[in-house]
Amino acid sequence: DALWRRTEAAAWSNANPYFFRGSAGEGIGGPHVGLGQIWPMSLIVRALSTTDAATIRACLKTLRDTDAGTGFMHETFDMNDPAKWTRHWFAWANGLFGELIVRLARTNPAILKEAL
Repeated sequence: DALWRRTEAAAWSNANPYFFRGSAGEGIGGPHVGLGQIWPMSLIVRALSTTDAATIRACLKTLRDTDAGTGFMHETFDMNDPAKWTRHWFAWANGLFGELIVRLARTNPAILKEAL
């Protein structure tokens, strides 16, 4: 949908004051968690809402690389330092990540087999 794609492009750009890009990754956050804090859920939703394999792989790589070694999705991670995060256990993000993996296993299993 053209409207969705324009909205997505604006949300994932400097036009959005809560879009952050740093050395650890890029994504969308919000004012209640602090500037520079990225929601892993923004990356998960981006991967769920595209068919572009490169975008999905980039989201998966960032999610993998920003768990601070915990194996869990957090509420946020710092755009420059994934060791700074909020909520050790955030069921909403972990459940949504599980949905992404199950969907990819069903619709595009090759992505899960590729090295990130």
